[in-house]
Amino acid sequence: MGWRSDLAVVTVMLVAASSNTLAQSPTYGLGRTPAPEEIRARDISIRPDGKGLPPGQGTAKEGAAIYKQKCAACHGPDGRGGPARRLVSPKGEEVKREGRTLANYWPFATTVYDFINRAMPFRQSGTLKPDEVYALTAYVLYRSDIIREDEVLDMNSLPKVQMPNRKAFDAPPLADWKVGGPRPFK
Repeated sequence: MGWRSDLAVVTVMLVAASSNTLAQSPTYGLGRTPAPEEIRARDISIRPDGKGLPPGQGTAKEGAAIYKQKCAACHGPDGRGGPARRLVSPKGEEVKREGRTLANYWPFATTVYDFINRAMPFRQSGTLKPDEVYALTAYVLYRSDIIREDEVLDMNSLPKVQMPNRKAFDAPPLADWKVGGPRPFK
């Protein structure tokens, strides 16, 4: 039985090696290599320290009109309910009672910007301009009692906003946040 089991092991290894080669082979004729400008257009990650935030600015006052037009149908007229998730909860309300909201759960204000920029409005993601995203971020943070209504959010001020639930997360120092680096949260 010794040589047969050796043959079986060698066969399995050859099949595994050849399937890896085929999976990496560009012989399928599907897709194409994206152009550098296409990659840059999709490289929209925002770090907690604000790296990746675009130029622009917005206030909650500006965000209120945009919210009414583009967000209220799903999240309710004040962000407290609708067919989609509740967005707003006043500062200090517990996550258990209110459920997770952008303000009482996320550890960084830049994450709020990143989420709105990537995913909103529903089925129209990527259509908001940076000023609109800053304004909507400001509106949600204002409605959650985190910033003042007239506070201007931009690439410098947004990373400085202290989120109420920040201490509930265990993150490495910002200097350790890098591509291929440690996972930011346990």
